[in-house]
Amino acid sequence: MTLPEVQNTISEKKICILIPTYNNERTLARVIDGVLEYTSNIIVVNDGSTDSTAQILNGYPQITVITLQENKGKGNGLRTGFRKAKESGFHYAITIDSDGQHYPDDIPVFTEALIKEKEDVLLIGNRNMSQDGIPKKSSFGNRFSNFWFWFETGIKLEDTQSGYRLYPLLKIPKKYFTPKFEFEIEVIVRSAWRHIPVKNVPVKVLYDPAERVSHFRPFKDFTRISILNTILVTITLFYIIPRNFINNFRKKSFKKFIKEDVLESDGSNRTKAFSVALGVFIGLSPFWGFQTLLVISLSVLFKLNKVLAFVASNISLPPFIPFIIAISLFIGASFVHGESNVFNQELNFDLVKNNLLQYVIGSMILASTASAISGAAVYLFLNKVNPE
Repeated sequence: MTLPEVQNTISEKKICILIPTYNNERTLARVIDGVLEYTSNIIVVNDGSTDSTAQILNGYPQITVITLQENKGKGNGLRTGFRKAKESGFHYAITIDSDGQHYPDDIPVFTEALIKEKEDVLLIGNRNMSQDGIPKKSSFGNRFSNFWFWFETGIKLEDTQSGYRLYPLLKIPKKYFTPKFEFEIEVIVRSAWRHIPVKNVPVKVLYDPAERVSHFRPFKDFTRISILNTILVTITLFYIIPRNFINNFRKKSFKKFIKEDVLESDGSNRTKAFSVALGVFIGLSPFWGFQTLLVISLSVLFKLNKVLAFVASNISLPPFIPFIIAISLFIGASFVHGESNVFNQELNFDLVKNNLLQYVIGSMILASTASAISGAAVYLFLNKVNPE
């Protein structure tokens, strides 16, 4: 896109550039100057900086500056900027970090991608983390984040941690729960849950240790991110996947739903074998009360055959439960000091309660073994009956 075309798109689409900053005096002016080549629709959130950031910003009367007296984290700065952007009538915000790693001349990448989309989209700059000069810890953290984003949304991206993004302000959630670096994970996961497309666009990146100041605290922030992902995974398994399953049932004809979302008759023998293995594992595991929900949720997540997995999970039907408990306690006795002579005792709740660790260990070993054997048997049988 030419410069006039980019400027017209920014104006017509009501796009602003949002720059959260905290003690980046060495690079801030360069970033702002680069953005000003495309637009003066700039909102800078000074997140309690204690260096010369305030003096630098005084030299740019044409932009909007929000000054926070206390540093409260990048997430809080972005949320503050989003509110101001919407109040100012903007529909989109392109966020760019002030530490100099992002190139303002990549703004046309976002505007061009936006006008090609038929619906609102959340775009994340793909920094190509495999290139030379990228710190190994950043590359690992990005792969870690990519995996969990895929697990929580089903969307595969190459870069989920880049702060260079375009947000559809009118579609993303209005309320958030995280104030620091983990906010950038929360917002894309919850936006994807709202069926907003989340996509990567290619951008350049500069890691200059002489200039760049990172405020990421490896232990504290990684712990916060891990806690957030634990919560998001739990919500995914117990709410999002069942919700999507029910919504698909409502939207499709009964015949189409059965074929596409239940039977999945075009699944491979390997898929069907894994489905049975999953069902047996969940059925024999100590997840009483949640087995049906878990087996359907995991089947949807990993695109397995839901009917086969559900049928296999019924290995724990009420008539079989006493035998499953007894075998689990017997196996667990070999690993934990507990009651081993279980077959000569009355099987009841007190017996399980008094030997809970023994039961849990035994049931997990039983579930894993039976799952592997049943999966392999089903695969061999299907390959013999219907070779792929």
